[in-house]
Amino acid sequence: ANEAVSRKDFKLRLRIARKESKETRYWLRLLDCGDAPHVEEERTALIQESTELMRILGAILRTVEAKGDG
Repeated sequence: ANEAVSRKDFKLRLRIARKESKETRYWLRLLDCGDAPHVEEERTALIQESTELMRILGAILRTVEAKGDG
């Protein structure tokens, strides 16, 4: 998003990043870890990280949208 050429482009890039994070979380949830507890722990940590990233990107997007297109 730092390479955006306009405010509109910046918001678009934030939305894309948030969408990618959401999709990553989806696929991680579908992942079958079998009987490997260490893999399950890593998957859980990655799901948490993608959730946090979605929330951070959403907060940034709300802040940018609240400031308007000035």
